[in-house]
Amino acid sequence: MEKEGEGNEHVKILKALKELPFQVGRKLLIDFLRGNYKNKSVTNNRLDELYNFDTLHLDEDKIHNEIDRLIKNGMIELGPSDYNRFVKVLKLTVKGNNEIVRPTLEAKKLGNKVDFKIDEVSKEDLNEFENYNGFLEGYNDNQKKAIVSSAKNILCVAGAGSGKTTVLTKRISFLVEKKGVLPSEILAITFTRKARQEMQKRLLVLGIKNVDVHTFNSFCEGILRKHSFEIYGRVVNIQTYADKILAMNMALGNLGIDMEEAIQRYFTSQQRRLKTPYQLANSFMNDCFSVMEYFKATGQEEYDFSKDVDGENKMNAKMIYQIVLFLKEHMYFQGQRDFLDQMIDSIKFLKENPIHIPRYTYVLVDEYQDVNSMQVDLIKLLNPENLFAVGDPRQSIFGWRGSDINFILNFEKDYGDCQVVHLTKNYRSSREIVEFMNHSIRDMGLSDLEHGREIENSSVEIVDLPSEEAEKNFVIKEILKADVLRKEIFVLARTNRQLLELSQLLKQRGISHVIKTDEVFNPKEGGEGDVTLATIHAIKGLEAKKVIVIGCTDQNFPCKASDHPAIEMIKNEDYDKLEEERRLFYVAISRAKEKLYLTYTGKKPTYFITDKMMKMGRVFV
Repeated sequence: MEKEGEGNEHVKILKALKELPFQVGRKLLIDFLRGNYKNKSVTNNRLDELYNFDTLHLDEDKIHNEIDRLIKNGMIELGPSDYNRFVKVLKLTVKGNNEIVRPTLEAKKLGNKVDFKIDEVSKEDLNEFENYNGFLEGYNDNQKKAIVSSAKNILCVAGAGSGKTTVLTKRISFLVEKKGVLPSEILAITFTRKARQEMQKRLLVLGIKNVDVHTFNSFCEGILRKHSFEIYGRVVNIQTYADKILAMNMALGNLGIDMEEAIQRYFTSQQRRLKTPYQLANSFMNDCFSVMEYFKATGQEEYDFSKDVDGENKMNAKMIYQIVLFLKEHMYFQGQRDFLDQMIDSIKFLKENPIHIPRYTYVLVDEYQDVNSMQVDLIKLLNPENLFAVGDPRQSIFGWRGSDINFILNFEKDYGDCQVVHLTKNYRSSREIVEFMNHSIRDMGLSDLEHGREIENSSVEIVDLPSEEAEKNFVIKEILKADVLRKEIFVLARTNRQLLELSQLLKQRGISHVIKTDEVFNPKEGGEGDVTLATIHAIKGLEAKKVIVIGCTDQNFPCKASDHPAIEMIKNEDYDKLEEERRLFYVAISRAKEKLYLTYTGKKPTYFITDKMMKMGRVFV
């Protein structure tokens, strides 16, 4: 009888690592698992006598990828050898040991969790569309179904470029104009201020006024403004940037260290490269507050994640933990709140005083794949008669911030009597790019997208370059020869470091550009003559005619380094971090409308670009 955990490929890797009598690198571990006698260490150390020798019959690349997955999910640590700090070895972590006993990782794979029903367009639907012929002109049948459906609860699974925001705003227009719903009975919720403004603008174009359009933050701000004294009984202010700096310095002083020492401890020399002391201090401060916000967003009171961190990160994790405890206490006694506190306080108040819960007949939520447990609590508190949620599991990339993909996957369980409409026609990208996108996440069990527009001279190009310097020069050449406006060019990277290095070269060449990063304080918006350099997290929701994704190697996809080490230390149990990295790659390539370039250096590109995808793109050397 097969023991629990047997048959899971990743568990066999963990068992082998546990059994080996000395620390090993990736190559020896792979050879041990594959039963490769050509590796002299196998015969010299009689490793073939061990139980887990020759137990995994996969090709080298697949085992290599699976090891990456285990590292990304905190089950294996890649660090210096106990005997030679210049040699990197694999070490089993506490989490990895627990996985051997109680395997959970396979169950977290999206392909094992996705089970959306599909409500096809019926004859009755087609007849219904006829009643609104002029009103629905220009929309495809699935979009029409989402707009006019009479179901009380609707999940709209909307792929990249499928017009989800257009459909959401048109549904509001339908409710007001065709169903006689009062605008005051409708609440639309999105995530960012920019998305809120865009939705308000689109509604005005449709002639719809006085609908409540909010971000989760602005909605809670309204509750707190209205009931501030009842909630706090004292003056409470939103924490400012200056407040954060003061609190941070006090927290460091409490530990007996200054910012310079904290930065030296926290960032590697590579991470400090090209950044000013101010930028590093700002990044360190933001990371500390991000850790605090993560635990708030996931509803956890336990901040001591340092107990789950192994090896050289242990000291840094302890430092972050102590800083976060101080910050939390300081904010409370100073009467300072952040946006997440506003949500916590609003939810608590509404639960204790249900008479003050705002009443809406219709609630529509955008980007439902990004909701966290608190936001779902708020939606459930509002308890609308009709809920319309739109989102795309393919673009769920904020698990590290507390977002939980399970809420969109479990929508049907949470709201049993519901309709699921799939928007699969992509109107943004060319046929070649859409097919390339589909292959990048094929194993995740989600429907392929169809291309919705023909574009001449479209292409996907995979460019092999001899060095990072040549890669940057290639980008400059492509910018200079481009026949599109500079604002229609995105250069995307996995880390801030790559962008800063490229930015220096662009400045030397006099190429105007704007940098967008996923840190709290972003630079100005770009103008007509500005190329956009961006991390992928920061570009989500935007699009350009020409997109160049640089650094498409195994070092960046999945990311081996991090601009935010604290984020990597948090061992979130609820999602597969390697799959999120793959979805991040999908988000990057799905920004392109006409031309997509993927550049890399070294022997081969990231394994996120499969052999099939290599054949789909034109390969240039």
